[in-house]
Amino acid sequence: MTFSEGGSFEGGRVRRHGRGAAAAGGGGLIGIIALAIYLFTGQDVSGVIDSGQQGGQSEPTGVVEQCSAEQANADPLCRFSATLQSLDAYWAAGMPAGATFAEPAANEFSDGVATGCGQASSSTGPFYCPPDQGIYLDITFFELLQQQFGAQGGPLAEMYVYAHEYGHHIQNLTGVLTSADRAGGGADSDAVRVELQADCYAGMWAGDAATRVDPDTGVTFLQPVTAEELAQALDAAAVIGDDHIQEQSGGQVNPDTWTHGSSEQRQRWFTIGYEQGSAAACDTFSAAEL
Repeated sequence: MTFSEGGSFEGGRVRRHGRGAAAAGGGGLIGIIALAIYLFTGQDVSGVIDSGQQGGQSEPTGVVEQCSAEQANADPLCRFSATLQSLDAYWAAGMPAGATFAEPAANEFSDGVATGCGQASSSTGPFYCPPDQGIYLDITFFELLQQQFGAQGGPLAEMYVYAHEYGHHIQNLTGVLTSADRAGGGADSDAVRVELQADCYAGMWAGDAATRVDPDTGVTFLQPVTAEELAQALDAAAVIGDDHIQEQSGGQVNPDTWTHGSSEQRQRWFTIGYEQGSAAACDTFSAAEL
C-alpha cells in the first residue's frame, strides 16, 4: 500500500533500541526463557522465574522522527511509524463494544531488548507483550522472510505484520488474551484461534485504510490497495503458516503442534477481515471450522 501524497506523520511513535540494549536491560538467559514460555503458551512467568534478576525494559536510544508520506513509502522505519498511526486512528474509532481503546507502545530493536515478557533477541521475530502493552520487532525480520522463507516482500506485506501484532493488542484490551487457553497447540486450539483473529483484524484495517482520512492532514492515510499489493500481503500470511514453516524446516507437517494456523487459514482469515470489515466476522472462537 502507498501512503497518500500530502500525508505527514508525527515523530516519537516508535522507540528505537540500539545495539547493546539487551545488556542494559539485564535478565540474560532467564529472561529469554520467560519470553519463550510466553510466546508458546501465553503465560507470563517473568515475575516468577526471574526472582528479581530481570532488569526490566531497556531504555530506548531514540525515536523515529516525523515522516512525510514520501519517506514512509521509501523507508521501512518511517513506514512502521506511519502504519501504526493509521492503526491508531482505525482502532480508536472502531473498538469492539465494551472495550476502551489505548495505543500500544511500539519498539524497534537491534540484537536484543528487555521487555515486560522477558528478554527478546532478533531471532524471536515480531511479537506483542501484554504486560507492557508493547509491540516489538527488528526491522530486518522482513529480510529473513524473503531470504529464508521465500516471501515476496513489499510494503503491504510489512504492514500486515504490524497490523497483526496490533490485533493482539486489541485482543488484550478486549480480554481475549486472558480468557483464551493458549497453553496447548493443535489445528483447532485456542492458540490458533487467537492468531487467526489477529490476522482477521489486520485484514479489517487493510480494507479501511484507503478510505479513512487523517484529521491532521485532510487526506486518506493510504491509497487503494492494488491486486499486486494484496497478493504480497497474502503471501506473507502464507509463509508464516505453521505448515509452511514445518516444511521449510525439513520436518513433516503436524497439525497437532500448530500454534498459529496453516498458510491457507491465515490467508483466509485475513481475507475475511479485509472483505467483511467487522469484529463480528472475525470471531474465530465461535467459528465451527477454521
